[in-house]
Amino acid sequence: MKTTKKGLLLLLGALAMTGVSCDNFLKEEPYDFVSTDNFYRSEADAVTALNGVFNLMQNGLYYARTFWILSELTGDLMKVGNPQAGRPDLDELTYTSTNPEVANWWTYSYLMVNRANDVIANTPSISMDAARRANIEGNARFLRALAYFDLVRSYGDVPLLTKPTGADGNLRPARTPIKDVYKQIVDDLTFAEANCLPENKITAAEKGRVSSGAAASLLAKVYLTRASSSAAEATDTQSALDATNRVINSKIYSLVPYANVFDVATENGPEHIFSVQFDLPPNAGNITARMHLPASLDGNQAFYVEEWFYNSFAPADTIRKNWTMTKKAGSQTLANAYYVKFRDPLRQGNNARNNTLILRYADVLLMQSEAMNQLNPANAAKFDGINAVRTRAGISKLSLTTTPSKEDFITALVDERGWEFSAEGIRRFDLLRLGRYKEVQKRVYNRTVDNKYLLYPIPQTEITLNPNLTQNPGF
Repeated sequence: MKTTKKGLLLLLGALAMTGVSCDNFLKEEPYDFVSTDNFYRSEADAVTALNGVFNLMQNGLYYARTFWILSELTGDLMKVGNPQAGRPDLDELTYTSTNPEVANWWTYSYLMVNRANDVIANTPSISMDAARRANIEGNARFLRALAYFDLVRSYGDVPLLTKPTGADGNLRPARTPIKDVYKQIVDDLTFAEANCLPENKITAAEKGRVSSGAAASLLAKVYLTRASSSAAEATDTQSALDATNRVINSKIYSLVPYANVFDVATENGPEHIFSVQFDLPPNAGNITARMHLPASLDGNQAFYVEEWFYNSFAPADTIRKNWTMTKKAGSQTLANAYYVKFRDPLRQGNNARNNTLILRYADVLLMQSEAMNQLNPANAAKFDGINAVRTRAGISKLSLTTTPSKEDFITALVDERGWEFSAEGIRRFDLLRLGRYKEVQKRVYNRTVDNKYLLYPIPQTEITLNPNLTQNPGF
């Protein structure tokens, strides 16, 4: 589903109609603007509103750019080439509460929560087919869960809002403990898995909508992340394994040749579980390709590949390395390697067709291996997922002989996830979840990470506007 601007008819928030106390014959029907009183009346209205939630993700300050800038620059695989405002501070782990990308992430995450809340609150009252109504709500609840998952693992305790803005009269919410936020995330994703369509039932015109497999895949990541947090529950790792098994056993998804994962001609294929959809104008184009390319390839060379990472690939791992990065521009040898993972031969300046990948099948296979290793390090079946990914890349399999301990396996996962998912916006969260963030920062940059940098600060603008918000320690 290449979403367009048709969803922007939905205004942000609930436009509450207050102060009307006259007799009915004095009450006017509003026809020239959109409000919750005159909008959510048909299935078409609900679909338009849902499109408005999806459209937001195409914004450059959200999933078209900020998403991967925050995670990759605070990781270990990418460096700043064009030092625009705030980016060097992320790269060097010196960011503060006034960092613009940190603020973008907070703002747009809550914008998505707000739009999703509108759909969730107003769709149930529409007279329409019950299954289609539940599917719309399931899509909205998945997107709300995704936004809250991003928020809770980025900022810790965050305000939990589940109603349209102003519906409960609380315009200055305090922070909610992460335990409660995670519970809402799990509830939303459980509903989405039960009510969204399987991927193979989503029509070509609707590709990009949430599938039951996408909900299960995100649930697995949520459970694994919560298991590594202070809100951990004893069943989290087993629940993560169960979720990955549901996706794998569905037989709906499969690995494809590595280049096909990123080739714009084969988007929304068997490996793609959930992606933000982009296309050429007049649709929303993706700026990611141009930001990574060097000037000699018509890019703005905003970022480049860490040299150690460029040299880290096994000699046989040429499939992934050659598609992911290059030091060549025609016959010219470049000083740095650049990510060419996202490229589009039809790109028009900043606008390319490349989808932003959020969940893909390789991730599910590696999460299955991760969960198995946590539950029983001696279980040889834990190699099935990681070895499927390695076989696709053309490199040798791992075994209990080559990777004997639980910690050895975590090291293998950290490496594998770097080679497989670099520049896809998940590196920081991978390192934090697997407990290797500080170790990697010390090894790669020889810096000792202060605990405060394990979270982002609450944006100072939010603290100023809402006195009930408290700042994360150290900021």
